[in-house]
Amino acid sequence: MNLDRRTLIAGSASLAAMMALEPVTASAALTGFRPKGQSGFDHSAFDALLAAYVKPDAQGYNRVDYRGVKSSLGSLRAYIASLEAADPVSLSRNEAHAFWINLYNAKTLEIVADAFPVSSIKKINLGGSFLFGSGPWKAKILRVSGTDLSLDDIEHEIVRALFRDPMSHYGLNCASYSCPNLAASAYTGANVDALLRHNAVAYINHPRGVKVEKGRITASRIYSWYASDFGGKAKLKDHWMSFASPQKAAAITAASIAGYDYDWSINAS
Repeated sequence: MNLDRRTLIAGSASLAAMMALEPVTASAALTGFRPKGQSGFDHSAFDALLAAYVKPDAQGYNRVDYRGVKSSLGSLRAYIASLEAADPVSLSRNEAHAFWINLYNAKTLEIVADAFPVSSIKKINLGGSFLFGSGPWKAKILRVSGTDLSLDDIEHEIVRALFRDPMSHYGLNCASYSCPNLAASAYTGANVDALLRHNAVAYINHPRGVKVEKGRITASRIYSWYASDFGGKAKLKDHWMSFASPQKAAAITAASIAGYDYDWSINAS
């Protein structure tokens, strides 16, 4: 499944539906990133930056101080360079899962902070796509172990294809309001599962993730774009109820899915 977050821009609902049926697979070149070791990686530099510039609002939505990030771009770029210089194959599975999520999020932070103020990440085009205003996802802007990578490569052909864990969607952050929270701490091998679960709870219990009103559910388009990752649309309510509060779970049980929505506004404070 090569469906990415710009399906909405392409504007073809039928194409999106067709692509959603395709299984996610890694290209032959990127299967070489499959973790095989037991090593770890120090993410403390990223952890400090996130703690300083990512703050929850009154509704538990994590907002980013991009002006603050912009003032610390040197530190952020040094951290990204350390990831690019690492050998992710030497990492354990959990460490590698954390590594790739952090790299995706750190590079996204850098891109948005560098362009800030900007109203939407979709307005940042770094090349690699024929669509105007299609965002930075297809540009080859990273180089890990001698391989040039785009953000799409990391999301679809490494994280989704190699780890095959739907919880990954709660970690990868596209700098947009409707995305799951950018965590206020770095992922590590020790915390990745718990932190992804924490983000899932926060997202599903927030109306931008799953909104129930008058017996009708309007869910994030993440769940339609990547329905197959969650076991198909027929399994979505079960997935949501496993993370929802008792009150929201009861509302989900009694409601039907009416549609999907997505707000691409920047997740700035």
